[in-house]
Amino acid sequence: MRRLLEENSGLRVVLLLCLLAPSLVSSITVSTPAELHASRGDAVALSCTFVSTSRPTSKMTVDWSYRPQSGGPPQTFFHFSSRAFPPLEGQFAGRIQWQGSPARGDGSISLINATLNDNGTYTCSVRNPPDVHGSPTSHTVLTVTPKTPSIRFSDIAVLLAFVLLPSGIITLILIGWMLCPKKQHNQSKAYRSPIEVTEGEEYGVYQPAPKTKRSTCCHLYLMDSEDEAEYYNLKKRPVDEDYAESQC
Repeated sequence: MRRLLEENSGLRVVLLLCLLAPSLVSSITVSTPAELHASRGDAVALSCTFVSTSRPTSKMTVDWSYRPQSGGPPQTFFHFSSRAFPPLEGQFAGRIQWQGSPARGDGSISLINATLNDNGTYTCSVRNPPDVHGSPTSHTVLTVTPKTPSIRFSDIAVLLAFVLLPSGIITLILIGWMLCPKKQHNQSKAYRSPIEVTEGEEYGVYQPAPKTKRSTCCHLYLMDSEDEAEYYNLKKRPVDEDYAESQC
């Protein structure tokens, strides 16, 4: 009876170890964001973290695969094993950078210059023997949209300068054009040349007296007696400085 009890207790221990053993080796867990959104041309951080009961060794590997949005089988484009192996050809050539740190449980990468063709599902897979069970993979759905144009403050300032400055100059010109004709019209009334002054107008401008044309010897020859008397009377008057006697 006692021997039977010992055998039953030993069997229970074996069964308990069998139940606990998978949980001891299947403790690796990988986590990634469920969704990511980016604009065309952005650098996208594809985050991947993992938790493992075993310390990462040289046998630990990280793989990233991609499945297009249109569907199809996933394609591995990045591999890490002691060092990073970025893609040298294909869709992601030259656009993948390793950002992870296995000692810290990080297997992240970055996607440079995202395009609309990068839309799809990205899967991060981590293997760290002896942890070979659990949840070694995780998925992220990336959505890349066209980049919306952004208006900077400097662009607005330049636009306002090109619109407001010409408008202000034109406004000043119109105001000056409306006021200056009136001023010129008032000044034209204040002064008029002797040629523009008609008979009966008085603008304070001196009108010189008409000059009397003096007779010459040629004229005297043709004068009669009455004309000669008038001539001698005029000759007795003072002679103007501007007068120059002509000769026949």
